[in-house]
Amino acid sequence: MASPVSGATDVSVYGDCALPEPWLAPVNEFIAYLTTERRQSADTCRHYRRDLLRLANHAHGEGLTWAELRTHHLRQYVASLSRSGLGGRSIARHLSAIRRFYRYLVREQRVRGNPALGLRAPKAARKLPAVADVDQLHSLLEAPPDDALEVRDRAMFELLYSAGLRVAELVATDVSTIDLTAAEIRVLGKGRKERLLPVGRKACAAIRAWLVVRAGLAAEGEPALFVGRRGRRLGARSVQLRLRRWGAVKGAEQTLYPHLLRHSFASHMLESSGDLRAVQELLGHADIATTQIYTHLDYQHLANVYDRSHPRARRRRRTDD
Repeated sequence: MASPVSGATDVSVYGDCALPEPWLAPVNEFIAYLTTERRQSADTCRHYRRDLLRLANHAHGEGLTWAELRTHHLRQYVASLSRSGLGGRSIARHLSAIRRFYRYLVREQRVRGNPALGLRAPKAARKLPAVADVDQLHSLLEAPPDDALEVRDRAMFELLYSAGLRVAELVATDVSTIDLTAAEIRVLGKGRKERLLPVGRKACAAIRAWLVVRAGLAAEGEPALFVGRRGRRLGARSVQLRLRRWGAVKGAEQTLYPHLLRHSFASHMLESSGDLRAVQELLGHADIATTQIYTHLDYQHLANVYDRSHPRARRRRRTDD
């Protein structure tokens, strides 16, 4: 495939239809604008280009031009995407690319208006987050560390699960932001909103053990609570890899990742307390609707128990006459 910023000689093809230059040139110029002026990532540019070429082939097949496309044409196009099996999130990405593209064309005075304004993708079915079993987490977190880095890893994972932190919040934690005597941590979350969270007894013990090791590992003046081999602040990707490794080495039944621990914290807290507002505050959710997904998880758990246990709910085994 040609470069996202290729010029007039580009003869890119989407599907079976080779697009003529009047269709390609505006797309290539828009992608060049995203790349050079907006500093968009290569992945974003590639996805936008692919989505716009898909629309271009559709509209070209209908005998339209970029300037002739109207809102009702795009509404029909969205319907065709849905019929082809594309999900709500993918269609939303298509519409985002189209809106930005037409905003660019309006700015360049190539079209008079943006036909994608006001269009919405079909509502995507919300996936329930995965959670880990309480007993499995207990077993994994009780597994003894084998070396200094595993002492750190255990402390990180205890803190993730104990306080329900996002991985970005974990790696941003400094030694000064955690008070082990008071068993609490001060976290700067999304929107730079600060919240004070309790830290469990097991997590405090694991962090104390790590601080002994950290003293001989951290670079001079490094404020981060969790550091790597070189003594500097650990990154989110390193936390992800170490958690996956911990699960593999310690015998986890599922792949471990930081947000699984956050989901598990939320689900287990809600299951025990039933206090949705408290869980919302602990997680740092601005909108309680975001937290309510865990009520669906809790209901799903209850429904499964019901199906397994109630004599009128269980399926009878088929028997031969």
